Amino acid sequence: MRLLPGRLLARVTALPAIAASAWLLVAFPLLALGSFTPVAAAVLGTPAVIAACVLVPRFVPDPPEDEAVPWWPLVLVAVITVGFAVVQVAYHAEALVIRRDPASYAMYTVWIAENGHLPIPQQRELIAGDDPALSYQSLAHYDRDGAIWPQFMAGAPLVTSIGYWLGGLDGMLVTTPFLGALGVLAFAGLTARLVGARWAPLGALVLAVCLPQQWVSRFTYSEPLTQILLIGGMVLAYDALVRRTALTDRWSASHTLAAAAGLAFGLALVVRIDAIRDLLPVVGFIGLLLLARRGQALPLLGGLALGIGLGLYAGYGLSLPYLEYLSDSLNPLLLISAAVIAVTAAATAALWRFGIPRVERVRWLPHAATALALLTMVGFAIRPLFWPDYGHGSDFTDAWVASVQEREGLWPIEGSRTYYDMSLYWVGWYVGLGTVLFASLGVALVLRRLVLRRDPQWLLPAMLLVWTVTTTLLRPAITPDHPWASRRLIVLVIPAFILFAVWFLAWLTRRCTVAGAPARRGAAFQVLPAVVAASASLAVFLPAAATSAAGIMGYRQDVGSVAATEELCASLPEDASVVVVDPGMAGNYMPLLRNVCGVPTAAMDEPTPEDLDRVVAEIHGRGRDAVLAASDWQVLEGLTGSTENVERPFHVLAQMDPSTLMEPPTGHWTFNESVWVTVLPAGG
Repeated sequence: MRLLPGRLLARVTALPAIAASAWLLVAFPLLALGSFTPVAAAVLGTPAVIAACVLVPRFVPDPPEDEAVPWWPLVLVAVITVGFAVVQVAYHAEALVIRRDPASYAMYTVWIAENGHLPIPQQRELIAGDDPALSYQSLAHYDRDGAIWPQFMAGAPLVTSIGYWLGGLDGMLVTTPFLGALGVLAFAGLTARLVGARWAPLGALVLAVCLPQQWVSRFTYSEPLTQILLIGGMVLAYDALVRRTALTDRWSASHTLAAAAGLAFGLALVVRIDAIRDLLPVVGFIGLLLLARRGQALPLLGGLALGIGLGLYAGYGLSLPYLEYLSDSLNPLLLISAAVIAVTAAATAALWRFGIPRVERVRWLPHAATALALLTMVGFAIRPLFWPDYGHGSDFTDAWVASVQEREGLWPIEGSRTYYDMSLYWVGWYVGLGTVLFASLGVALVLRRLVLRRDPQWLLPAMLLVWTVTTTLLRPAITPDHPWASRRLIVLVIPAFILFAVWFLAWLTRRCTVAGAPARRGAAFQVLPAVVAASASLAVFLPAAATSAAGIMGYRQDVGSVAATEELCASLPEDASVVVVDPGMAGNYMPLLRNVCGVPTAAMDEPTPEDLDRVVAEIHGRGRDAVLAASDWQVLEGLTGSTENVERPFHVLAQMDPSTLMEPPTGHWTFNESVWVTVLPAGG
């Protein structure tokens, strides 16, 4: 069999989702059983990933245009993917001190990579027992029933643990840049399938240069892995549906690919609980497949059910305090999901008997779909003028937004302002208004063609992407400062805009090709397609590149944190028990001391000399050295009356991301943190 470029591009771009799914399918049960060790993961996970990556791509069908695809699209996609990974590794962040989510995921990773189980024991018996002056809960770590449960879902830490095993803290921190690059590769595959192989490099390039894709890939965020699974799921579903199979047909390559697609979709729930919302259109699509008597329906449903089952156990079995924290938004989403499943089942049963309506015969419906898509985008564009959004439901968030407004010089100061009405403008910041315009025209045309029962390969991507874009832009549900809020856009929203924009450019180029046909026009018109394709591609690429270049891409965040953390851990005695006596730093540093340094850690919110003497005596009574930690040496001096043994093993002065509300982020703020410790030896 010849290794043609089209065939190779199709198979390589399916690999990220296949590999990620295989790893999670093995790693998560190991964690649930408390056996997530390097040996067990290597013995079981490595063969599973290798086998999946060798066997499943063999089922990927050759693209229809395989013989005509040149090598240059494949080469360009490879260069873009590798270049993206190199740049992100070079600029990766060292976020280990918990301020926001990246360090929370990092602490989660370190714990399970070192210990292989959850929850995290409090080790009260090694500090001062049940002394009422001590507390154990900290940022992103919940105190429940005498144990510590880390925030968030297990999926991303299960993958970044590979980097930790291979290279310690540095290895963990450079894992996500590779995941971001694999997300770019998967998106190139989706673009190649839905638009054409020659357009895949443009789609990959625009996603690679846009600021949010670079930004999330430099931190230990969960978005890059979620992106791989959801975009990769669409890639595998496309491949599964190329061949038509009946419900009664024997198992085939199409069934295998459909099961793999469903599994990739479902496992996204192991990574992010809010993936439930994104998966609702997949349920409806399975109903349509059943009505079409397609044999891929049941394998797709089976893979989806398995992945969602693991995701629900990941949430309610290993992250229950986190889901309780999200209950105000999660419980309604679960009810909506149950309603969607019930309605889909009922509608499928009814239409199975009576047949699907011939909507293409309704003459006004294609025009209505086109108009609705365009009017929706217009509505998002004028929303800030007529419907500004207020109400975070959190005093802390209100105070933070107000502080950013004051720093940015905005007036009036309204901390309750959510800026959700600006969500379409956020997209425009990062990919350019040209991309937003082209995408709006593209989605309108795609929906029109779907109503006319053309381009059926677009049905699932359009259902999933249109639903996710609409619901996300309506309510991003995130603190609105940037680049932080761009996280909500990068998994599917920005890729959707890029994909529809590139599809429209391809459609426009084909129309110009027809208009410039030699039989109809002069020689001057023959260059029209190339001119249109080149100029429109620049209109899509340049704004995204300009925002990134002028933004936050020229520095690394929290540089020096790894070295400072290693120095802090080395400064602690082997039998130390740490008490953080500075309430201002307890939430940020307790997980680092406990998870990375491996020492029993507690906090005293408002320490008094009497409480401190009692706790230190309890620690000494257990034959352990007491270590007091604070962010300022004066705190330790005030409690101990001396600075004789006070040291500062942790000190980082570095750049950190800014926060903006009404413009793309530029420049940087300063991160300046210290940890002072004093060791009180047992018997000293």
